[in-house]
Amino acid sequence: MTTLELVVLAFALAMDAVAVSLAEGLQLRRPRWRDALLMAGMFGLFQGLMPVLGWVLAFWFADAVETATPWIAFGLLGLIGAKMVWDSFGDDGDEHTVRTVTVRSVLPLAIATSIDAAAVGVTFGVLEVDVAPGGAIIGVVTFALSLAAVFIGSRVGERLGRWATLVGGLILIAIGLRILLS
Repeated sequence: MTTLELVVLAFALAMDAVAVSLAEGLQLRRPRWRDALLMAGMFGLFQGLMPVLGWVLAFWFADAVETATPWIAFGLLGLIGAKMVWDSFGDDGDEHTVRTVTVRSVLPLAIATSIDAAAVGVTFGVLEVDVAPGGAIIGVVTFALSLAAVFIGSRVGERLGRWATLVGGLILIAIGLRILLS
């Protein structure tokens, strides 16, 4: 696999993380750099590490991993998305409250959006792709695109108000369903 092919693959793998970053940005009204970097960093880290994990797990648990991962991703994204939809109907209180992004809040999203990268790791073994540079390229591309998506989402979120939380939740549920059905 050439470097160009790895970059194209990285863009494709990053799209779930980008969509989730947009959805999270919709809620953040005015994200701080710390929050955007944490979110993009977690997405990039997990997208970069999951191919390595998939490459290793392929040798031991190929059948189990293949059947369980769509359900895990759907469950995580569906629950988080449903909570966002629920919150969109609640009392907003102060619309200018600053929401803080934490490792705890981003971790399930990073795992759920990077599960497909683990499947790519399985193919790396078959195609004899060097997994370390491949994972690094995937991680860097995901980081850059996710960082931009947080700020783009926040701009849109400023204009949409509480509807942004509803839209963000629906996006997460849709991504989970797409993963489950594909």
